[in-house]
Amino acid sequence: MSATPTTPPPALRPYLTARHELLWDEADAFAAEHVAPRAARMEAAPGRVERKVADLMAARGWFAVTVPSAFGGLSAGHVAKTILVHRIACVSAAAAAILQATLIPVGALLHFATYEQKGRWLPQVADGSLLLSIAVTEPQAGGHIGGIETTAERAGSEWVITGSKIHIGNSHLAGAHLVVARTAEAGVSTSQALTAFMVEANRPGLAVSDHRPGLGLHGFSAGRLDLDHVRVPEDQVVGEIGRGLSVAQSSSILYGRPNLAAVSLGIHEAIVATTATRLKTRPRYRGTLSDLPVLRDRIGGMEARLRAGRILAYQSVHLLDQGLPCDADLINAKYLGHQWAVQSAQDAMELHGAHALDRDYVLQRLWRDIQHTYPPAGTGEVQRIRLADAAFDEDHIQWSERLAAEAAWARTDPTAA
Repeated sequence: MSATPTTPPPALRPYLTARHELLWDEADAFAAEHVAPRAARMEAAPGRVERKVADLMAARGWFAVTVPSAFGGLSAGHVAKTILVHRIACVSAAAAAILQATLIPVGALLHFATYEQKGRWLPQVADGSLLLSIAVTEPQAGGHIGGIETTAERAGSEWVITGSKIHIGNSHLAGAHLVVARTAEAGVSTSQALTAFMVEANRPGLAVSDHRPGLGLHGFSAGRLDLDHVRVPEDQVVGEIGRGLSVAQSSSILYGRPNLAAVSLGIHEAIVATTATRLKTRPRYRGTLSDLPVLRDRIGGMEARLRAGRILAYQSVHLLDQGLPCDADLINAKYLGHQWAVQSAQDAMELHGAHALDRDYVLQRLWRDIQHTYPPAGTGEVQRIRLADAAFDEDHIQWSERLAAEAAWARTDPTAA
């Protein structure tokens, strides 16, 4: 089986419907026609934010893949979302990152916004006129939600938000940001101290710093937002006041983790395919490098990790679509999917020798891109702590069971809040 199969591998068949397979073909065709020709340009100009690919994906309604049809979305679920992110990441992880970063705040709106708020924001996402970001991480607190210092204070019928956010995916593309801020005095439990707000990018007092390219994902924007007494009306509170922690945590588990697992999977497949091609075509003695047992052993380990990561990524979102408790499975897919892909990336660099150090060779881009799936939605240490909770039967909140079942009901009853 090819490392980057043009048709779904047999191992994934239990998780895919006919509609999923059509979407797989559509994503591959899109990636070949629109993403592949731009990948080299994105890599060569890291200071440039890629907007055209975002526009093309938006025009296909992919940013609303999980949004109910009542709001103009595809109503296709989490397996479909994983297919899109995964298949695009095989060609460009940066393009896949643009897609997955907007899908996270879309999930927050689906689960916590009122019917009126959904009707206001989601159709714009569905028709491609609005991209979103979720703004939680801060300069001092990092991803520690309990350490959020950005504040929101009530002023009549408005809220005034002040603070800074960093590493915000799609910061330069988003027309609105889902900002999590502190709304309670010091000493109040984090579970009741935070609130989520939808903040339009053109609000006075909101500034987006100039784009600074990272190690990898060139073309993707992950920048800084500074909010200086930004005023938003009360009806732009998403979820109840004091429920910001729930908005952030559930979005990270149900969308952030599986999205990053899909990005890691796409990169992993490209790594294995690139390495296998190199070994099969590089002459050595009377054959090729692929004939040498010591190298076959290394590539065999890469293939084993890839196949396992593929199953983890798709099985977890299949469970999510069924409304079954699978928080730990989503966490594990992100954790091991990244870890295994990093290990294969290092093996690939070594198997390529000095050729891997060629700046224009694709493997170098893949090695840099995979580093970007580690910090978001929790580092490896965070994932292992959450998995320990599951081992000790202490993971009492199952967002997958609570909210995915609710979303399934919303697909048939769009008035459900």
